[in-house]
Amino acid sequence: MTATSAGANWAGNLNYRASRVVRPTSIDELREVLAGDGPFRVLGSRHSFNDIADTEGTLIETADLPVTIDASSAPGAVRIEGSPRYGELASALHAGGLALGNLASLPHISVAGAVATGTHGSGDRIGSLASAVRAIAFITATGESRTLSRGDADFAGAVVNLGALGVVTALELDVEPTYDVAQTVYERPSWDAVLAEYDAVTALGSSVSVFTTWASTDRADQLWVKRRLPVESDAAAASAALIARLGATEATVARHPLPGMVADACTAQLGEPGPWHERLPHFRLDFTPSAGEELQSEYLVPRADAVAALEAMRGLAAHIAPLLQVCEVRSVRADDLWLSPAYGTDVVGIHFTWKREQAAVEALLPTIEAALPETARPHWGKVFTVDADEVRRRYPRWADFAALRERFDPEGRFRNAYTARLGL
Repeated sequence: MTATSAGANWAGNLNYRASRVVRPTSIDELREVLAGDGPFRVLGSRHSFNDIADTEGTLIETADLPVTIDASSAPGAVRIEGSPRYGELASALHAGGLALGNLASLPHISVAGAVATGTHGSGDRIGSLASAVRAIAFITATGESRTLSRGDADFAGAVVNLGALGVVTALELDVEPTYDVAQTVYERPSWDAVLAEYDAVTALGSSVSVFTTWASTDRADQLWVKRRLPVESDAAAASAALIARLGATEATVARHPLPGMVADACTAQLGEPGPWHERLPHFRLDFTPSAGEELQSEYLVPRADAVAALEAMRGLAAHIAPLLQVCEVRSVRADDLWLSPAYGTDVVGIHFTWKREQAAVEALLPTIEAALPETARPHWGKVFTVDADEVRRRYPRWADFAALRERFDPEGRFRNAYTARLGL
């Protein structure tokens, strides 16, 4: 087991305050750490933009725990132990003829960290990454092993867990046979047309993203459409007709979501078929997608409120654009996970990648949050300023999760400033 300095998060906007950082190399070493003085928090890929993983005590980095990927544990499932990143898991699955139903835009994030925060990809009929979890195993603060499976009484509360229940040591995920995807980028769709036919726009592919810099309120910058193959001829014809109504044109060269940046780090476009794990993310695993000089915020709004929310953001474009690198809009299917931003309703994520100007961004966020519907739920791992009482109100099962956390960690050894603000 190694000990290192705390360092910073991926974006560099947060320096961790931990008195020590440890990297256990086995479950026994992990239990040895947990037998010491707390408090504790767990670090995966450090790809969070707030202090959700921070602590003044011990940070436990899971990257050195042994990784196993076992697709023989149950039909239609893969069991993973340790802390692989999605890109590594996806490559191993594809080599065995298997696939996940979706991936986030970055394959660089850890599976356990993405699940714990309700992180998602895109798709009207596809849930968040956490919705693929069949079973989850923890080592609690007392060193006890706990496993919950789909159908167990507390399972839906334990999956999106904010790192508050213990160290996740294993996950079982739904898988399916591998498949191919083609990715096409369309440029300059009309905002009026997108909002008038929003349901049809998000149905253009299995995964659809609208990118805008809000430099223009008339037209978005790009529409990224990822289609599972084969695509039926009548669906292709309907898609072409809709693209024409949007006033968009098909890109003839590969595009990066950020204007003016070369697309070397992006997955293949131009309708070129390829395996799912090389198309569903926006970025390639073997490239760092940016230098980390950014902040991120995201708000998940119920599908029924999405057009009104986007119109509100359109109205704030002059305030947003000077601080913005790019805004991405995606859809996510509902689930039953207590702290999932998609709990109980299909949602649309409005994601902001900001310039790394923390004070200015934090000054603007209350204006954005006030303009969004009161149903909007902020992403747990990104920058937001919504009052904690209001955050709790937006989750009908919050009290149930608080009780679950108390049973898992009655001494509060996984508490930190972030969870304290939320009343945990």
